[in-house]
Amino acid sequence: MKLNPSPMQPSVSLMEQDTLEVIQFIRKELKQDKIYLLGSSWGNVLGFYIVKNHPELLHAYFASNPVVSQLTSEKELLAILKNHFKDNEVASKELATVSMPSVVDEDMFYLRKWLFFKEGKAFATSEGFKTGFLQWSKTWSPVWNEVTRIDLPKTMQSVECPIYFFVGKNDIQTSTRITVDYFKALKAPKKSLFMFENSGHQIHQDEAEKLQQVIMGVLPAM
Repeated sequence: MKLNPSPMQPSVSLMEQDTLEVIQFIRKELKQDKIYLLGSSWGNVLGFYIVKNHPELLHAYFASNPVVSQLTSEKELLAILKNHFKDNEVASKELATVSMPSVVDEDMFYLRKWLFFKEGKAFATSEGFKTGFLQWSKTWSPVWNEVTRIDLPKTMQSVECPIYFFVGKNDIQTSTRITVDYFKALKAPKKSLFMFENSGHQIHQDEAEKLQQVIMGVLPAM
């Protein structure tokens, strides 16, 4: 944001339109009527927008650890962290202040602080991380609050292009349970779910080679 300042406050709708413009540019440059599109984590908000509104532009869509019903997922995450850190006085005190839906930026900060610490990321408890996170939140928390209000089981029960879900078995950031339940109910011309047994939220880091193999294995079948 500092290097490329914009007079407009970021929003989900603005980034959805940006996504469509990028896809149109790629189609034109590569002289292709359709493309394959992959979204990771909350990037699926943008990807699912294309799936819902412009399925004619896609050969297929790949949803990696997608945001599905994020408010419910955040509440599950909070409960998991409270239980995991029940003997940690500092964590318990900070997590007890968290409200979902989020009321202040500290709600999301404490949730991510202790999630990252649970994952072994030592930087999560540093003062620098807190300062940077809360500075980031001044611009981006309104966008994230939009994202947490998305509830795909209510707003998108069917799609009109092939769709493939990549799910980390140990993902607690975007609940594996919620994603699997949504996949089972979703109607699509073709769909598959691939479970990554040794992954959390970052499949592309945890099982990068397997992810590549799965994608390459799916493509010829289309």
